[in-house]
Amino acid sequence: MKAIQINRFGGPDVLVPTEVAKPIPRPGEVLIRVRAAGVNFFETLQRQDRYGATPVLPMIPGVEIAGTIAALGEGAPDLQLGDRVAVPLFAAGIFSGGYAEYVAVDAAHVVALPPALPFETAAALMVQGLTAQHLVRQAQPAGKTVLITAAAGGVGSLLVQTAKHAGAKRIIATASSQDKLALARDLGADESVNYTQPHWGAQVQAATGGAGPDIVYESAGGDVTATSLKLLAPLGRIILFGALNTRDPGLSMAQLQNLIFNNQSLAGFSLLPLLTPVGVKADLATLFGLAERGELTVLSGGRFPLEQAAAAHEALESRRSTGKIVLVP
Repeated sequence: MKAIQINRFGGPDVLVPTEVAKPIPRPGEVLIRVRAAGVNFFETLQRQDRYGATPVLPMIPGVEIAGTIAALGEGAPDLQLGDRVAVPLFAAGIFSGGYAEYVAVDAAHVVALPPALPFETAAALMVQGLTAQHLVRQAQPAGKTVLITAAAGGVGSLLVQTAKHAGAKRIIATASSQDKLALARDLGADESVNYTQPHWGAQVQAATGGAGPDIVYESAGGDVTATSLKLLAPLGRIILFGALNTRDPGLSMAQLQNLIFNNQSLAGFSLLPLLTPVGVKADLATLFGLAERGELTVLSGGRFPLEQAAAAHEALESRRSTGKIVLVP
C-alpha cells in the first residue's frame, strides 16, 4: 500500500510517498480503508523534531482518519465490512500511521459515521472538534465577552461556533487577513480584528467598551499572547493551547504581577489528559450529528492527494489556509 513516510527530520520534502506492507488486522482489530486523513500543525513540528518527544524514524505521520472497514480481525465486535467509520488514533495513544491507504486498529476505538457525513468532515472534527468542545467546558463562555485568536483556523473556526452555541455574550475574532475575518463573522463572531496590524489590541479594547474580554482562547503564541494578557478584563481568564504555545512565553514579572493584582487566571490546555474512551465516542457522535444537520460548519482548508502530503504541509505552514487540511488517499 501507499503511505507517507519520514526517514529524516526536515522540511516538507522529507514526507516521502513509500510502498509499505499492508497491515493485517489482529484479533479484535479492524482494517480501515482510509478515505480522509487529517493534517495538523503539530505534525509539521513533529516532522522537524520540534514537538515534544522525538519520534522514532522511519515514521508514518497522522493521528486521525475516516474511511470504511476493509477487513475484520477475529472477534471484532458489532462491525461489518463497508461500515463508514472514524478513528481518532490519538485518543487511543497512537500518534502515527494515519497518512496511509490502510490502517489496522483495535475495534474499540472505531466511531460510526452518520450516513450523510463526508469523510473529510469527519477527519476535520476529531482533533479540532474535541479541542473546541473541551475548551468551552474548561472556560465556560455563557454571558461573557470572548476573544478567540486564529479564529479562521481549524480549531478557531469551530470554537467561534461552539462558544456561540454555549451562550457567549460577545465574540471578538482575530485573524491575519480580511478574508479570514469575514469567515469568522460568517460563523458567528460579533467583531473581528486583524492581529497582524499595529495597535490591534486597541481595537479589541474598543470593541469591549474598554472593559477587555472576560475569556481569551489563545493559540497564536508570541506577541499575541502578551497582548492578550494585557487586554484581559479583571477576574478574566486566558487559556493557552496549541502547538505554538508550547514554547517559553517569556512572561515578565510585571505581567505576572498584573495577573495577581487583577485576580486573573492563566491556564494551560492539553486535550489528551481530558479524554476517556466513552467520552470520546459520545463527543464525536455529538459533533458528527451537528455537522450532518448543518448546525456546525466545518471549513475546508484544502483537499490534497496522499502523494502531495508535502504540499499540504507547506500550505499549513504558510498560515494562509483556513479551516482543516486533509489528505485523500
